[in-house]
Amino acid sequence: MTDDGGSRSARQRRHLRARDVAGGRGTEDRGSRTDRLQKILSAAGVASRRASEELIREGRVSVNGTTVTELGTKADPERDDIRVDGRRIRFEQRRRYILLNKPRGYVTTRHDPEDRPTVLDLLEGVKEYIYPVGRLDYDSEGLVILTNDGELAARLTHPRHEVERVYEARVRVVPDARSLERLARGVMIEGRRTAPARVRLASAREGQAIVDIAIHEGRRRQVRQMFDAVGHPVVRLRRIRIGPIGDEMLKPGHYRELTPQEVGKLRRAAGLGHR
Repeated sequence: MTDDGGSRSARQRRHLRARDVAGGRGTEDRGSRTDRLQKILSAAGVASRRASEELIREGRVSVNGTTVTELGTKADPERDDIRVDGRRIRFEQRRRYILLNKPRGYVTTRHDPEDRPTVLDLLEGVKEYIYPVGRLDYDSEGLVILTNDGELAARLTHPRHEVERVYEARVRVVPDARSLERLARGVMIEGRRTAPARVRLASAREGQAIVDIAIHEGRRRQVRQMFDAVGHPVVRLRRIRIGPIGDEMLKPGHYRELTPQEVGKLRRAAGLGHR
């Protein structure tokens, strides 16, 4: 054994590194103020607990100038400088609930490795650290909710809570009753059947149709894949409602705050009470 404890286990070394990140002070002299970093981020409304863990793994979180990638890291939200993507987290920041009408050509993330425009580029004047709830494809358009309420975001994106998303899909060739029934019952996508959906043929003309479809899952490009599975490729896809929230007057590229009444409806739809 070396004098500096060279035989410490990997687990002990990881624990020391986690303590060192938090200003070099371990939990024994900082009391109960320290907590796991992902829990702190979730409580601050940065993201859900699981999404906060991904932020840490991706190296996007720093504590006192040190990038953190270990989920065991603890910090003190009152004393430590905690940043996500270089932006300091304010733990008393007000809750923001924003409804955006996303145009085509924007990714629904905070950052894009391909350097494409993101929905955050459309939110001039929003200072709080907010993030999109769920995904909407680059080549799709329509309503996106952005918030810093981690609890609500987690509920809205989990299929268990069955918060509906309603889409308006323009498809090639008018689908017959059998195709619509298949969509409603569920189709196989990548080896798994989609959950039942509500489907309505809204209009049809000149070899195309507009179909309204309501789903409560959030698989990647799910609506497009569902229509591909029944032989009706999507030409244009627009999300027109998220749970009880819709706004036909909101122009593409524009956003607004949800009203307190709308936030209340959204929380109830997600199985939460009022704040």
